[in-house]
Amino acid sequence: MNSFNQAYSWWAFSNRGVDPAELLAGASKIGYAGVDLIEESLWPLAQSYGLTISAIGGHGTIQSGLNDPSNTRRVESEVLSNLAKAEKWKIPNLICFSGNRGSLSDDEALEVSATALTRVAAKAEAVGVTLVVELLNSKVDHPLYQCDHTAWGVKLCQMVNSPAVQLLFDIYHMQIMEGDIIRTIQRDHQWFGYYHTAGNPGRHLPDANQELNYPAIYRAIRAANFKGWLSHEFLPRGNPLEELQTAFNDCAASAGED
Repeated sequence: MNSFNQAYSWWAFSNRGVDPAELLAGASKIGYAGVDLIEESLWPLAQSYGLTISAIGGHGTIQSGLNDPSNTRRVESEVLSNLAKAEKWKIPNLICFSGNRGSLSDDEALEVSATALTRVAAKAEAVGVTLVVELLNSKVDHPLYQCDHTAWGVKLCQMVNSPAVQLLFDIYHMQIMEGDIIRTIQRDHQWFGYYHTAGNPGRHLPDANQELNYPAIYRAIRAANFKGWLSHEFLPRGNPLEELQTAFNDCAASAGED
């Protein structure tokens, strides 16, 4: 049985003493299939090493996103522009953001966000790209961020009702906000189109030195028959390629791969 594809988030591993070409070549040699959130100027280089650009930002910004009605037309324009790039470069996912809480209630913000996504969902479906709305914590890293609980994100996906609109389930962020990671995956996996990993606390390598049991989490994701992308988004404390190797091996072994 095929499992999910492993990728890594460029921003977390670049500028840490390893040349970009060396980092891309090394990740490809390890076995990574993709890299996300890498600057556009490096897309050709990444693809030359056989790496898929697994996800890019769909629109700006984290703080000012889908939930503000004054942003709706801007977000639509930016998503459509990035969908054109995604189609050209065969990028399977665009990451979208709810934005920070404002004067609207949670329910009102859901309506506005659903309207914004509905305006672009058909185009995303047509070009085979998934718009993944990222779940982020508002306790430590992103104060006031609206899509900070799985339930709100699931309601948003249900309201849009498009196979091209799903959630980016960031395990690190959701551990901070709500815990109960495995049960959430078992219950809501149909809405999860992308995963990010990192240890907690500290956002470092997912290993035995932090509170999340990643081997069990990887097995739960595989048991849910997930075939998409799981991207490591932790902050290495040592050599980036060595820690990428460890993360890749741990994930593959836990998922029952050779």
